[in-house]
Amino acid sequence: MIRKNPRGDYPVVHESSFVDPTAILCGLVIVHENVFVGPYAVIRADEVDANGDMEPIIIGANSNIQDGVVIHSKSGAAVTIGERTSIAHRAIVHGPCTVGHDVFIGFNSVLFNCTVGDKAVVRHNAVVDGVSLPSEFYVPSTERIGPATDLTSIPKVSAQASAFSEDVALTNNSLVLGYKNIQNEL
Repeated sequence: MIRKNPRGDYPVVHESSFVDPTAILCGLVIVHENVFVGPYAVIRADEVDANGDMEPIIIGANSNIQDGVVIHSKSGAAVTIGERTSIAHRAIVHGPCTVGHDVFIGFNSVLFNCTVGDKAVVRHNAVVDGVSLPSEFYVPSTERIGPATDLTSIPKVSAQASAFSEDVALTNNSLVLGYKNIQNEL
């Protein structure tokens, strides 16, 4: 469902992208080319700051927002998801937040008030809160990364984790075309 927010902003979805009919996109949301937005995802840009302003939620080209993902922002802060990035099932991305290109965010993970560098991997059930992760950073499953975390103690992304991330992105890119071809049948 594509709907406006109370301020009157409507989402803008590139014609080559696929948004599942059960997903909700609300407000100042910009979805670039060849993006897959899965069933029951919610991308909601509807809160404003003290001046009545808000920044957009931007989903970069060739990215995928999988089933049950929630992307929202506090007080109109920006959320940017880079290109070729996978946000896996039931993850929460809550702005202010910037996620780089070629990133994998695992199932049930939570991102808040953070920056995730290009080619980083945040595995399943992890929390990243109030910190900037460098490029090619690896967050193991169930870890909580915050301002007090010693980032030097955590290894960079392995070749295996990187290959997994790329495979997930490619698989979901192929789904876009498949679902676009049958969307009138849904």
